Amino acid sequence: MSARDVLLEVAYLAASVLFILGLRSLTVPARARRGMQLAALGMLVAIVGTLLHHEIVRYEWILAGLAVGAVAGYPLGVYVPMTAMPQRIAISHMFGAVAATLVGVAEFWRLGQGARVGRVEMTALGFEVLFGALTVTGSFMAFGKLQELLPSRPVTFRGQNVVSLAVFATAAALFASLVLRPENPAAFYGMVALALVFGVALVLPIGGADMPVVISLLNSYAGLASAATGFAIGNDVLIIAGALDGASGFVLSVVMSRAMNRSFTNVLFGAFGAAPATAARSAAELSVRAITPQDAAIQLAWARLVIVVPGYGMAVAQAQHQVRELAALIERNGGTVLYAIHPVAGRMPGHMNVLLAEADVPYDRLKEMEEVNDEFEHADVALVIGANDVVNPAARTDRSSPIYGMPILDVDRARQVIVLKRSMSPGFAGIENELFYRENTAMLFGDAKQSLAKVIQEIKQG
Repeated sequence: MSARDVLLEVAYLAASVLFILGLRSLTVPARARRGMQLAALGMLVAIVGTLLHHEIVRYEWILAGLAVGAVAGYPLGVYVPMTAMPQRIAISHMFGAVAATLVGVAEFWRLGQGARVGRVEMTALGFEVLFGALTVTGSFMAFGKLQELLPSRPVTFRGQNVVSLAVFATAAALFASLVLRPENPAAFYGMVALALVFGVALVLPIGGADMPVVISLLNSYAGLASAATGFAIGNDVLIIAGALDGASGFVLSVVMSRAMNRSFTNVLFGAFGAAPATAARSAAELSVRAITPQDAAIQLAWARLVIVVPGYGMAVAQAQHQVRELAALIERNGGTVLYAIHPVAGRMPGHMNVLLAEADVPYDRLKEMEEVNDEFEHADVALVIGANDVVNPAARTDRSSPIYGMPILDVDRARQVIVLKRSMSPGFAGIENELFYRENTAMLFGDAKQSLAKVIQEIKQG
């Protein structure tokens, strides 16, 4: 083994260790930033190591790709607002899947359109392009729904699941035929085309409420495609990184599905997010109690325990800094403030945690659903900021509700509930929220950032 090969293997080993340490650090909020830095360093080491590969003949296109990637990646990481981060992640998955798919296609072409491909290698190549291609279009559909270029509601038609499964079954059959007889370009490219179609069919009928799970699942698919790429071209770091990505994405998908009390098949084929055919009561039959910022300030100023429940509305309004300022005022008056985080709040895993960390909210105040639910009955005020389905009591009581059985934050058990919301529009599940009509609930309508600023001003003025 030459000195170059030794350096390459050492670089890949170091990058793999950094990826593992980075992923481990992400399990603890206080170490999450360091985890991202370790993972980024690992990627840099892997790139530098790859540039030492002995099969590289010319560097012009590689250097051009690095330059384009750096120029495109910097604004995506720095200037994209947190409200658009789920869309950015979906696009990132798409780019990764495009890379994996193109590598698979190029490798198939390089080996004489399958004429010089063994069965084991064809298995890796087929797995790579099959999952890579469906992730490309699936991620693009998820981006379109999150960006509201496509309807966030499920788009369905009669017999859709049968058609989707038939497309996937045909692609899988072509995959199996390629393993038996790799020298069949028509089957290979047909499998790629069907995988692209299946990616569209997979995500289009899924509602906006399930996008956090979809993003996590697509992340898992992209990781599996990357691992298969590593097997196909003999790249150790791709195998390790892809396996880590695929496994962690799958585990996260399971955790989030459990948080919604739903199975994978229900997420993928249940069309959750559509408005129910019938409802027990319509909004016209119900009334809410609206309050002013002055009223909210009176309730919050001297509360002993306030539990803040952030949701996507907080992200849209960019109100996390005002939340932190309000909490500081309450704590200065002798109160305690906790933050209740539902696993599927927002539009991506950890969305609320990232926003609150950005506002320097202490990590020990962020409480997961299982930790904080028993605290609501002791809370003077539960402050709901833009959350909807994750605080809807119908999940506990209404068997006809599409969210029945989903674990929720028990906000309704607090002494008083203040909900900050722009309007009475329903959440992603498309149903009315019973919480808004409870006797102990008051609605503070308007932009959350502006409303909280007025509440803060009222408290300061005494």
